[in-house]
Amino acid sequence: MVMALAMFHQAMQLTVVAGYESGHTIVLQHSNGSAGAKSTWRRLCVFQPHSQPVLSLDISPSKTFYCTSSADAVIAKHPLLPGPHGSVPDPLNILHTNHSGQQGLKFRSDGTIFATAGWDSKIRVYAAGSMKELAVLKWHTAGCYAVAFAELHGGETKSSETADPGPAIGANEIARTQREQPLIRAVEQRRIDRVKSTHWLAAGSKDGKVSLWDIY
Repeated sequence: MVMALAMFHQAMQLTVVAGYESGHTIVLQHSNGSAGAKSTWRRLCVFQPHSQPVLSLDISPSKTFYCTSSADAVIAKHPLLPGPHGSVPDPLNILHTNHSGQQGLKFRSDGTIFATAGWDSKIRVYAAGSMKELAVLKWHTAGCYAVAFAELHGGETKSSETADPGPAIGANEIARTQREQPLIRAVEQRRIDRVKSTHWLAAGSKDGKVSLWDIY
């Protein structure tokens, strides 16, 4: 049974990564074929790093590897392409975390870290490169099943709108307001910019609550 899926385009070809109840993960690539030929799916890699069902997987933003988590205590890192001459490569890294039931694995948009949601009610953050555990977030009172990172987008522009001066007031009050308004707008804009530039991490739990974290 298929437990988790991810999909992306690699070299203009549709690529699908699937995780199975058996603990296997498979990378498949679609080929349109030559003129008049049928399109086909080609299996690039097969791995079985897990002894229990795959619960989640995600592809790195760089599209060079993917990670899987399982009902066992293993988080595994895999290449997306076969080895030389089509040989089956080994997993890039296998981390025995001693914490079974980590799921909802998600990479942050800059590709430097990823997070998992744990049945033990904890959210764990790992370095994408070394897979070292960086943080354990504790707040929920029941198992966690989902995490999400805010995706940052460039090109945000500051608002050029000016504030309504309001009803007529005295000259001194107008002068003071004109001096304070730029400062107030600057403070408000800094707050808005900070919110937009923060890699927020959200986590959902069986306790019915969603927590929001600002880390790294």
